[in-house]
Amino acid sequence: MAKILVLDDVLDAAILIKRILQKKGHQVFTFTDEENALEYLLSNTIDLAILDIKLKKMSGVEVLEEMKKITPTLRAIMLTGYPTLETARESLSLGASEYCVKPIDKDELEEKVENVLNA
Repeated sequence: MAKILVLDDVLDAAILIKRILQKKGHQVFTFTDEENALEYLLSNTIDLAILDIKLKKMSGVEVLEEMKKITPTLRAIMLTGYPTLETARESLSLGASEYCVKPIDKDELEEKVENVLNA
């Protein structure tokens, strides 16, 4: 299946997403630090990035921008507990394929991941 990178500053949230997606057969690599996630991407191929918008040092949108410089074809899903139209527009304009609102709904996450991977 797919190789998926998950970046969320809350470790429990990243682990929850990892458990959900591993049950679907995906390989999931979790990060709570932006630099570590970007470093990982420099030397590894991934199919999808799932990024929280609110992080410690950078925003998820900024991380997505940096990831797109490394892998222009990278597909991404943005996560947020604070949905705004502005954030959604910005994420989509930078190439995010989807947008999920926290708390994570298992079925919604699985469906959006499958849709993005099969697009």
